[in-house]
Amino acid sequence: MKMLRLIRRPKRASGGHSRGFTLIEVVIAMGLLGIIGVAVLTALSYASTMLIVADRRATAESVAKTQMEYVKSQDYVPAPNGGAGNYSIIGDIPTGYTIWSVNRTGPPVDTVVIGIPWDSGNDTPTYEDNGLQKITVIVKYNVLSYNTTSQSGTLIAKNFTLEDYKRDPEA
Repeated sequence: MKMLRLIRRPKRASGGHSRGFTLIEVVIAMGLLGIIGVAVLTALSYASTMLIVADRRATAESVAKTQMEYVKSQDYVPAPNGGAGNYSIIGDIPTGYTIWSVNRTGPPVDTVVIGIPWDSGNDTPTYEDNGLQKITVIVKYNVLSYNTTSQSGTLIAKNFTLEDYKRDPEA
């Protein structure tokens, strides 16, 4: 009888009837951990992609602001009647970015920044330069969009547009 009591004591100390986890409980727990892991990795991947997109846009914004300040620092170029003033483009543009400007009569151009004579009272372009020009700077760049379903990436063209005015200091 004493021998039987010694064997039962360890069972009482550990809770008695502990059986452990069943196979079903382990499989369900592993499935839940897998689902949570996939969700976390997907969220990290999306956040990483959005960080890259935001960085590209911030760089485009910085290039546009630098170009606009460069135009403002140049001497005022009077536009001929019906024409536009032409200003130089900055030289140090990051790879993958291009600077464009809106032309009065045609498609955007990438060789110069154009100042279109502007009537501030009517908010319209004018034929004659009265000392105020509207400057539009467009920075074009690409963003890589990755499709997880097809496992392929495509480049998406993006633009960042900045508009401002240049005034003739002598007008």
